[in-house]
Amino acid sequence: MSQLANIKHIICIASGKGGVGKSTTAVNLALGLQKLGKKVGLLDADIYGPSQPLMLGVGSGVRPKIKDQKYMETIVAHGLESNSMGYLVDEKAPMIWRAPMIISAFNQILTDTLWSDLDYLIVDMPPGTGDIQLSLAQSVNVTGAVIVTTPQDVALLDAYKGMEMFLKVDVPILGVVENMSTHVCSQCGHVEAIFGEGGGQRLSSDYGVDVIGSLPLDLTIREHSDQGNPIVVSEPDSAIAASYMELAENLIAKVEAQNQQASVTPKISITED
Repeated sequence: MSQLANIKHIICIASGKGGVGKSTTAVNLALGLQKLGKKVGLLDADIYGPSQPLMLGVGSGVRPKIKDQKYMETIVAHGLESNSMGYLVDEKAPMIWRAPMIISAFNQILTDTLWSDLDYLIVDMPPGTGDIQLSLAQSVNVTGAVIVTTPQDVALLDAYKGMEMFLKVDVPILGVVENMSTHVCSQCGHVEAIFGEGGGQRLSSDYGVDVIGSLPLDLTIREHSDQGNPIVVSEPDSAIAASYMELAENLIAKVEAQNQQASVTPKISITED
């Protein structure tokens, strides 16, 4: 039996292309939600290039325990329940699989993982608009998607495709995250928009959704992620961590507003003319 019934909200963190910081955003968002008192799980859905084991600081060789010869127990790191293809195969092993095998593997780690009662399951999606995105949207009740992009035009082109895909499969877009929006020089404090400006705003304006996060380009984010100690937990009082906390707060507000809208039922009054 699938454990997804224990999960209140499934949130897809997606991007149209790789290299925009989607996985880093996903793990720090999950940790931010946890700091706000939510029970959170993190599913690494990137079968070809799983990165969450590294970012969570889970050592190579750590494997989920198997229960009843089928179900996988979660790996807990920094208080987050997690599962990933990276826990199941050698970190250097290439996944030379065709689409049916990829879909089967994804469905297994999604539905055969023993998630506990979670407020949020954050799903770190693979880049693009392929089989896994469609399989998730068509097989489970997804609360919504968050689209991560950088301000540059080439990233926006692919982000548009990601937006269109989720809309076509009736998954609500909860918001846009503009990653690497500005860089602050560590030597002089000069602020520079290395990848351009306003890209996330253009994307949100075109689709009528909000920019729910604006995250900086900063060396310490990468360093802490590579060390398995994401910045939300390693430097919780920093301005960068505050940006991720603001994203987490905005996501909760969007989900709550969506829930309230869904719970409103029309009142029918009958009058005699």
